Amino acid sequence: MNRRSFLATGIGLGLGLAVGRAAATPLLPGPSFINTVLLGGSPEQKIRAARAAGFDQVELWTTDVARAEGGAAGVRALVSEIKLGLTDYQVLLDFDGAPGDKRAAKRAEALTMLDTAVAVGASTLLAPASTDPDCDPARITEDLVWLVDEARRRGLRIAYEGLAWSTINPSLAGAWATIRNLDPRHAGIVVDSYHLFVRGETPAILGDIPPERIFLVQFSDIPGPVQPSDYREVARHARLLPGDGRLPLASLVGKLSAIGYRGPVGLEVFNDRLKGESPETVAKQAFAALQKLLSEGAL
Repeated sequence: MNRRSFLATGIGLGLGLAVGRAAATPLLPGPSFINTVLLGGSPEQKIRAARAAGFDQVELWTTDVARAEGGAAGVRALVSEIKLGLTDYQVLLDFDGAPGDKRAAKRAEALTMLDTAVAVGASTLLAPASTDPDCDPARITEDLVWLVDEARRRGLRIAYEGLAWSTINPSLAGAWATIRNLDPRHAGIVVDSYHLFVRGETPAILGDIPPERIFLVQFSDIPGPVQPSDYREVARHARLLPGDGRLPLASLVGKLSAIGYRGPVGLEVFNDRLKGESPETVAKQAFAALQKLLSEGAL
């Protein structure tokens, strides 16, 4: 082989390896999403920025619908126009175990949110475990059975999430134990990297959860350990994009891949600084961070 052939072969091999790396299949091939809470601007700007960045879906808040031109119908028309899916509609707070003086109001709120989810075209309503200090543990299962039944009547699903500061179910293990015996087609769990790792849980818990009962996975990062007294503050204001902190997110990706999870994967990042920047720029940064995370270990 002469020098020219050798160089050509080497260049070809190098290009082949580069193409192979670029084409690496993500470990989690499900639809990608971004929670609109990361983005500033109007609801329409957030939605368009998410799609332009490459996301398949968004998590939509009640405030997005309330502020959108045309309300629920306007949101539904826009996401249909740009072919953007809705991961879920959120968030039904402090519903399960609501004390007697709040229970009727919470059920009325739940019915309104379920109907709005239908109106915008979402398939899932996100309902975290209650953070109400007066939460009644004896009523949690009854309340969730009622909620899941109302969701089923509308063709919807309920995604239940343990928040790190929840009164009764602050852990993924506890949240799963609470909903595991509910209708499997209409009741599932949310896996959130922040709430999982900040309390010291590990991805090993996912080995006990059927992948089809995981309705969505939310990634975010943090710079270091968080004190229990700061769980809520950090979660609501100072999360980071994957790779900008120190959480072992690759281990979570690997475990999800190992159990065969194929559902939505995305970002829920509350960050005051990023929210003040251009939604288009932040959405692109977020999409790049998510794709890098999902490709780790696949090269």
